[in-house]
Amino acid sequence: MMGGSLFTRTPATLVLRDLVMTSDPSQDTVTPYNPPDTPNADDLIFEVTVLSVEIPEAESLLHADCNEQEVVCELSRYVPRGTEPDALPAHFISSIQIEGGGVGLTLVLQTISNEEAESNVPPLMQSKLQLPLSQWGTLLTEAVFVVFSRSPSLAAPLGDDALLDCGYRQKDTSQNQDVGLEWRWQYKGNGKRILEIKAQGVDSEEGTQVVHKEREGVSADSVLLIRDGNASLTMKKLKVSDEGTYICTISTGAFQTQQIIQLHITKPPNVFLTEKKVMFQDESPQKLSCHCERYYPLDVHVEWISQTPSETEAISLTEKASLSSHRQHSDGTFSLSSFLFIRPSEHPPGTVLTCRVSHFALQTPSDVSLTVDPPEPAGNYYWMVLATLILSALFLYQASR
Repeated sequence: MMGGSLFTRTPATLVLRDLVMTSDPSQDTVTPYNPPDTPNADDLIFEVTVLSVEIPEAESLLHADCNEQEVVCELSRYVPRGTEPDALPAHFISSIQIEGGGVGLTLVLQTISNEEAESNVPPLMQSKLQLPLSQWGTLLTEAVFVVFSRSPSLAAPLGDDALLDCGYRQKDTSQNQDVGLEWRWQYKGNGKRILEIKAQGVDSEEGTQVVHKEREGVSADSVLLIRDGNASLTMKKLKVSDEGTYICTISTGAFQTQQIIQLHITKPPNVFLTEKKVMFQDESPQKLSCHCERYYPLDVHVEWISQTPSETEAISLTEKASLSSHRQHSDGTFSLSSFLFIRPSEHPPGTVLTCRVSHFALQTPSDVSLTVDPPEPAGNYYWMVLATLILSALFLYQASR
């Protein structure tokens, strides 16, 4: 909780009531909240009514425990624009994130009076906030403003378009109010404003003003912003340099708050072997080269696997392989090669050699394989070498003329 210049962390409970679901949940999936038998002035229990604003995809909050996801929640005091810090009703801001995927929410809460309390009985005051509690010991509030993202973390392919989801809902929304929208980008200590829009109400003659636009190919629809509360950002032709943290900040009336969206750029590697076939004519080792071309992000894992006709299980050869250094291309993607020397005594004809590549952009590992062929008959091998020498000599003769 924030108070003046001091910052302390105190455990609190957030109870969301009257969530609107797209489907009626069964009673078995809903965990009822039971307040303490004896109200305690030291407890911080925020009882929030959300009838006045829509919480998108509320089911993801309901099913987080069933999906073994952790819900992270933080609360602090909030001062709307144009009000005094100690003014009543009091306001709080709550950030709710579901780890591992799901909707992200930033709620502005406003305290409400307990109409059922007996007028002749002084209410219990919360010890830290000095605000009246309900007769069962909770701080009664309602959600009056929410900024949300249904995709707080997004992975998008390099070169594709992306939609960064962001929106807001407000109690007593009027389509004639002004709305400010700002999108900022941050990555490894750097940051800049990508897009800023000031959208006037639908009846305003001034219309929409694009205050700032840093990157070509980004846009937000001001009509949807006013009409539907849709503040999503469209990005065309993604580049590696677009990766980072995006902050969607919405200002309307007395409220201003934001939602954070993580954008990850991906490109799967193109995996191939230089060698088309393997054949041993003597005891000399042969080199295999496996190439992973133009992938992003950086981390890639290369394995070598061998399985001879007489073996029932494959054997890993990764420890015997070597890796080149990473090569970075002008578009920000990377390439890497892996090399393996094989010997005829260890890999008889029929042996299948596989280069297996794992990467963040691949749903399953990418395999490229070849099979050791039996050696050519000695006579055939002699004539093949002789033909190669003759063709080489003819090529050099023609080149010298």
